[in-house]
This record gives sequence, structure tokens and C-alpha cells, in this order.
Amino acid sequence: MYDGVEQPGRNDVCWCGSGRKYKKCHLAFDERLEQLYEQGCELPERGLLKSADDIEGIKRSAAINIGVLDHVAGRIGVGTTTGEIDRWVHDYTVEHGGIPADLGYEGYPKSVCTSVNDEVCHGIPSDDVVLREGDIVNVDCSTILDGYYSDSSRMFCLGEVSEDRRRLVDETKKALEAGLAAVRPWGFLGDVGAAVNAHAQSCGFSVVREFGGHGIGLDFHEDPFVSHVAEAGTGMVLVPGLVFTIEPMVNAGGPDIDMGDPNGWTVRTADGSDTAQWEVQVAVTEDGYEVLSW
Repeated sequence: MYDGVEQPGRNDVCWCGSGRKYKKCHLAFDERLEQLYEQGCELPERGLLKSADDIEGIKRSAAINIGVLDHVAGRIGVGTTTGEIDRWVHDYTVEHGGIPADLGYEGYPKSVCTSVNDEVCHGIPSDDVVLREGDIVNVDCSTILDGYYSDSSRMFCLGEVSEDRRRLVDETKKALEAGLAAVRPWGFLGDVGAAVNAHAQSCGFSVVREFGGHGIGLDFHEDPFVSHVAEAGTGMVLVPGLVFTIEPMVNAGGPDIDMGDPNGWTVRTADGSDTAQWEVQVAVTEDGYEVLSW
């Protein structure tokens, strides 16, 4: 096969782990993949495709991740420190049997990312960062449960937020929803990014290019990279079983970013403009998609 994995015989057990004979399980599916490969399409290795059991495992992990963000939503307010948010996330996750995936990842020191106002991503929680009236903050958390990874983020508006900031937060969510609507089995990943970018630009905003979504499920970051500024009709084929995040970072100003923070993590807009991000984790299905974490 195109990915170098030996193709089973028609009456052999299917490679997917279903226990069914290959001819009654993934034979026709693989033949379609091989045809697309011969046409020059970019395809995921079959090892990236998640089985029904994998999806159920990811959902159990996601139940914690969703619960974490609900937990934060019920407590966050003016005067909250981002250090408090980190403790809420850590304690809730552990108490529900999970592991915060952020903690220790490539040396990251906390259990969640909290990015305020002009911080694009990877803001490090601290008791010195107090959320103030009018702030906007992204809370981005990831969970491991029984080896399965989930990942999502939400924006929160603190107190009376300016009309410009509220619009940025709302339209960024609509940009994500536009990308989600472009997820179609056997379509192209570039369709997702093109839809996100088109909506953001229609609002006078710009989309960060250097960071994007990613495959996830059996590891924190898997292929493919999900660009939110891609061209329609390009990129990896959206094969059923592919699981990835859509997480556009949308700037009120220009798309350029500043990665020069001494902490080695926090990314800001280069021009100091506000920025917003929402993230969902999605599985491509035979007839559409399923949102697993939000």
C-alpha cells in the first residue's frame, strides 16, 4: 500500500483491529486510498486513522477536558489570577483520573495555557497575572486519560469588555465554525483553513500563520499540521478516522507575531493588537464530522 504497510489478504483479519475479514472491512476503503495516492493526493498514513475504540477512548478523555473548561467558566471573573486557573485545571483533571497533557510537555511548567489580550498562545499562568475589567483570555487545556489525548480552548471576557474586543472574540468563534463546516469526508484539509481565513478577513482581521491545529489522539501532536490560511482544494485528504484540532488564532491587527518573550513560551502579536482563539477537536466520519472536545 501507499504507506508501506503490507496489505492483508482478502480473507485475512483486517489491519484496523476490528477482527473482521479484510474483504468485508477495509478492502474497498484501501482501494479508494490507493487510487487517490496514484492521483497524487496527500494522504494520512493509515496508522493515524482512529478506530471506533480509539474514538471512544478520546471521548472519555474529552469528557474531562470539557469538564475542566466548564469548571473554569463557572469560577473565572475579574480579580482571578491565571495562577488560580492553573490550579483549578490541575486539580479537576487529576481528581477525575486524568493527567494534564501540558504539564512538563517539552518543559512547559504549568497545566494549562492562559493567554491574555495581545498574547497569541502559550501564556504561562502566574499568581502575578490578575485578570482585570475588560480583559479577554484564552484558556487552552489538554488531557490524557488511559493514553488518549483531548484538547480544546475557550475565550472568556472579563466584566465589561469593549465592543471591539467582544467582536473579535465572537467573530473568531464564527471563523472556527466556518472551518468546521468545511470538514467533509474525502475533501481536503486546505478547505478548512481557507474557510477560516475567508471569514476572518471579511471582518477585517488577520490569521496567525506560524501556529495552527494538529492531529491528536494517541499522542499530543500528530500529523497533519492544520493551517488556518491554507488554500481550498489543497492539503491532506480528510479520510474518515482522521482526528485533529481546529484552533484559529485571529488578530485584530496584522498577522505577524513576536516570539521573543524571555520565558521561551509566550507568543504575542507583533503590533500589540488584541488576539483571540477558540479550539475544538474533531473526527472525520463517513458522513461528516463529530466534535469530540470543545
